[in-house]
Amino acid sequence: MEKPRIGFIGLGLMGSAMVNRLQDLDYAVTVTANRSRTNVDAAVARGATEVATARDVAAASDIVMLCVDTSASVEGRMRGPDGIIAGLKPGAVVVDFGTSLPASTRALAGEVADAGGTMLDAPLGRTPSHALDGQLNIMTAGGPDGFAKAKSVLEDLGENVFYLGESGAGHTIKLMNNFFGMTVANAMAEAFAMADTAGVDRKMLYDVIAAGPLHSGMMDFVKAYGVDGNPDMLAFSIRNAAKDVGYYSQMAEAAGVQSIMSTGTLKALGTATEDGRGDQMVSQMVDFFADLFAR
Repeated sequence: MEKPRIGFIGLGLMGSAMVNRLQDLDYAVTVTANRSRTNVDAAVARGATEVATARDVAAASDIVMLCVDTSASVEGRMRGPDGIIAGLKPGAVVVDFGTSLPASTRALAGEVADAGGTMLDAPLGRTPSHALDGQLNIMTAGGPDGFAKAKSVLEDLGENVFYLGESGAGHTIKLMNNFFGMTVANAMAEAFAMADTAGVDRKMLYDVIAAGPLHSGMMDFVKAYGVDGNPDMLAFSIRNAAKDVGYYSQMAEAAGVQSIMSTGTLKALGTATEDGRGDQMVSQMVDFFADLFAR
């Protein structure tokens, strides 16, 4: 059976790893530059076709995939005369792998349906290294017909592919996931910095916590930097974390409630970004807290 033709926009750390995986599995991939050329050039060198606009990507593809940073970026690539919707083939599927606001996702899904296609929100769990091996967690929602068309490709990219129901449900759960993860990461980062302030060895603190029910993968990611000096176990920037927790807070407000627990996490991530640390990895929040306590 012939594989669907894939269009991909957003070849950052995660997107380029996903494209690499697709190319390893002999999918025909069409790309366009989003922000930088390095990963686009690498994909083209491996056989991808580069085109000028998002509309051209859509016109060449059965499934169009986006892995970009914000809802505004998704909307910018979807709408307008050079956007994906303008070039969408009848029956095509659009997949947003980024972390977006659910309300924006639902609006775009309606516009894609009007154009004869289906839009899926399919935010990701795990890291670019998992993407290279097809071991992502993929939280998919949207029209069931579109999911059926994209399922085999999603299963080539993910170890765990969830179908969560109506449009926006994937992004809703992803925002909850990232709020929880970033809150745990910041709590561990602050605890390591507090250990310095209190004169306690960081590794001793980790060994005690890790022996009990608080032990988690996220805690280990922060320990990889806070104790071992490796920031790359959690390849997720402070700036992106602040964006995601901010989206979680906006989602709560749109639902008519106010999040209490996200307030401290968002303040820490936002202040670190304002301090010029936005491009650092989340595990390096240990340094932010250590510097804060040393003032």
